[in-house]
Amino acid sequence: MAEGGGGARRRSPALLEAARARYESLHISDDVFGESGPDSGGNPFYSTSAASRSSSAASSDDEREPPGPPGAAPPPPGAPDAQEPEEDEAGAGWSAALRDRPPPRFEDTGGPTRKMPPSASAVDFFQLFVPDNVLKNMVVQTNMYAKKFQERFGSDGAWVEVTLTEMKAFLGYMISTSISHCESVLSIWSGGFYSNRSLALVMSQARFEKILKYFHVVAFRSSQTTHGLYKVQPFLDSLQNSFDSAFRPSQTQVLHEPLIDEDPVFIATCTERELRKRKKRKFSLWVRQCSSTGFIIQIYVHLKEGGGPDSLDALKNKPQLHSMVARSLCRNAAGKNYIIFTGPSITSLTLFEEFEKQGIYCCGLLSARKSDCTGLPLSMLTNPATPPARGQYQIKMKGNMSLICWYNKGHFRFLTNAYSPVQQGVIIKRKSGEIPCPLAVEAFAAHLSYICRYDDKYSKYFISHKPNKTWQQVFWFAISIAINNAYILYKMSDAYHVKRYSRAQFGERLVRELLGLEDASPTH
Repeated sequence: MAEGGGGARRRSPALLEAARARYESLHISDDVFGESGPDSGGNPFYSTSAASRSSSAASSDDEREPPGPPGAAPPPPGAPDAQEPEEDEAGAGWSAALRDRPPPRFEDTGGPTRKMPPSASAVDFFQLFVPDNVLKNMVVQTNMYAKKFQERFGSDGAWVEVTLTEMKAFLGYMISTSISHCESVLSIWSGGFYSNRSLALVMSQARFEKILKYFHVVAFRSSQTTHGLYKVQPFLDSLQNSFDSAFRPSQTQVLHEPLIDEDPVFIATCTERELRKRKKRKFSLWVRQCSSTGFIIQIYVHLKEGGGPDSLDALKNKPQLHSMVARSLCRNAAGKNYIIFTGPSITSLTLFEEFEKQGIYCCGLLSARKSDCTGLPLSMLTNPATPPARGQYQIKMKGNMSLICWYNKGHFRFLTNAYSPVQQGVIIKRKSGEIPCPLAVEAFAAHLSYICRYDDKYSKYFISHKPNKTWQQVFWFAISIAINNAYILYKMSDAYHVKRYSRAQFGERLVRELLGLEDASPTH
C-alpha cells in the first residue's frame, strides 16, 4: 500500500505538467487575480488534490436518480414517452453514427480596446466604466430628490447640496466595505476594530449619512416607465455600453449567476437572529463572462416579483425563464462564432438550435431534472441497469448537435454543437490519473472550473453594505462588478508592470483616490 502511495506521489508532477499543457491548449489565461498562494502558477482547472472540484462543479443525474433499466425512472420534463421505440429517435434525426466537424472559426483578438499609460491609476481604470459624467448625473439626481423630499416632508436645515467631490468620496466610503468586509460603513467613524481615521477625516459621519439618505441615480419615475428597476436602469445601460467599448471577449464565454448572496465573513460571524432578520433578495443577477480573463461582458437583472412580461408569473416555467435570460445575455453576441457554456437550467436543444442560426455555439451540462429535454432521445437520458466503467461514454448526433452521456462516478450528460464528437479529451486527477472523455467534456470542466475560481475571489470583494431597497442592492452589486472588471484591465495593462497591486491593494488604492488621498500607499 505504501509503495502504491509513493508511486502516486511520483506520478503527480508528471500529471500536473500534462494538465498544464491541456489547459494551455484551450487558450484559457492564468488566474487574473494572482492571489492563489504558492501554487498560483499551477493549473486552475484540473484539480490534483483529493478534494477535486471537477466532479462536484457539475451535478450528476445519479445523485437522486438510481440506476435502472430504461423506463424505470420517471421521464424527464419534455422527454418523449418511455415506450417510444428507438426507431423514432432515428426518425427524429438522432443517430449513433458520428462525424467530425471543424470548430467554429474565430479570428478576433480579444482584450482591452484602449491602451492605458503606465502611469494610469486605479481610479483611471474605474472611470472607464463610471466616468465623471455618470457621477455628475448622480449629483444632479440626488439634489433633485433631496429638494422634492423636503418639499413634501419638511425642510432639512442640515442639508447642503452634494458636490462631485463629495459624491466620489461617498462612493469611496461604500467601496471600502468590500476591503474591510464590514457591513456597516459607519464603522469607519466608530473608533472600533473597523475604524479608519485617515478616511474618517475626509468627511464627517453626519454629512455621509445625509448623502446616504438622499442618494439617487434616478430621482423620479417618468410617465412611460413601467420597469421595476427604473431607478437604476439608466446606470446599468451606461455600464453595459462601457463594458462593450472597453473590452473584446475571447471566443469562450460562460452564462451563470455569480456568487453575490452574502459575504462569507459575515455569514461565519453573524448570529442566527441576524440571519433571520435579513430580507430575502428580490432579484437574480446573471452574467455573460469571458472565460479567458474573468471579465464580465454583460449583466442581466431579473426581478423575482412583479407582473411584468418577464416575471416568473408571466412565464410557463423556470426553463422558459432561463431561456429568456440566455437570449437577453446573448443579444449582442450574434454572428461572432462565440462558444457559450451553460448550466443545466439553460441547456436545451431548442435554445441551442436557435443560437446556432445566429452564429452562437454552445456547450452545456444537461440534467434530466433541471433541463428542458424536449427533442432529446429518451435512451440517452435514462441510466443503464449496470454502471459502465469510469471514463466510458455514449454519443448520439443530430446535425451539428451532439448529446453525450459520460460516466465518472455518476452519469454526466452534455449537449453541444461547438465541439466535434470524435475529438478526444482527458480529465486529469492526482489519484485517478487520466480519465478519458470527449473534448466537449474536458472543455466544459476547464472553463467552468475557471469561473468557479473567479467566483471564489469575487465573493471577497463585493460591497458589503446591505441596503433594503432593491434598486440600491442592484446598484452596489453593479459597482462591485465594475471594480473587478477595472482590475482585470489593470492586470492586462502596462500600469501593472509599474506597480503590481493585488486585488485588495487595488481596492484600497481606489478608495483613497476617490477620497482625494492619492499620496497614500496600500497598507499591504
